Amino acid sequence: MLGICHLTIEMPEAHSLKEKRRVVRSLTERVRARFNVSIAEVADQDAWQVATVAFVCLSNSSRHVDDTMQTVIRFIEGNLQAGYLADVATEVMHLD
Repeated sequence: MLGICHLTIEMPEAHSLKEKRRVVRSLTERVRARFNVSIAEVADQDAWQVATVAFVCLSNSSRHVDDTMQTVIRFIEGNLQAGYLADVATEVMHLD
């Protein structure tokens, strides 16, 4: 099973790309260090107050994939001092 999650993060207090990138880099590094997922900023790289981040996880159990995605989403939501989650989209794909 492959779990894919896209997150749109709004950062209304960000006043520069440098500030936004600092927040996104810190968040992605913490997620990478704590969970066994791949994560990156995938869109809106030139927008000051919006970041689109995606992460993926792989497992032989769809329950494990779903639990991992929900745990990572809660972690991200709880660690966004400089913003909030505006949109979350998840998908679990069965690999044959």
